Amino acid sequence: MDIFQVIRDRRSIRKYKDTPVEWEKIKQLLDAARLAPSWKNMQCWRFLVLTAAEKREALLTAFPDDNPGKKAIASAPVVVVVCADPAESGVENGIEYFIADAAIAFEHLCLAAQSLGLGSCWMGWYDEVLVKAAVGVPAGFRVVGITPLGYPDQEPNPRPRKALADIAYFNEWGTSQC
Repeated sequence: MDIFQVIRDRRSIRKYKDTPVEWEKIKQLLDAARLAPSWKNMQCWRFLVLTAAEKREALLTAFPDDNPGKKAIASAPVVVVVCADPAESGVENGIEYFIADAAIAFEHLCLAAQSLGLGSCWMGWYDEVLVKAAVGVPAGFRVVGITPLGYPDQEPNPRPRKALADIAYFNEWGTSQC
């Protein structure tokens, strides 16, 4: 599948079929994430793949009841907790690169999921302390995001995006050629 088509088609999926995800596909997603670039090639990311129902259910306590993604976590056959070790990354110009590193790997995972016919949804509205306690993330690691993962049971419409002329400038701030 063409990468630009994958990017255009990817949506946040919050409803999943009750169909197990093949282990081979999960490994492909993890490998795509592993291949992401990182600050000084430190590769600070870690991925906790939850397929056991009791582990996925334990995670629910970390999500507010009004978070629309909570139902996605409850219904997905797989949940991936994306973590990073800040000690395996760096800080430059006040930017903590473990966040960027894990985010790039996370996006690789989400795009790979789309290319394999799977759905994902980047979730960041949770209580990190409760997530770590629920699934045993070691001290020192940060939870950067969580995604339910599975075969979509919905086809959301595209969300509006800003025009290129509003966000891309050429040679001078505010000068657009789009």
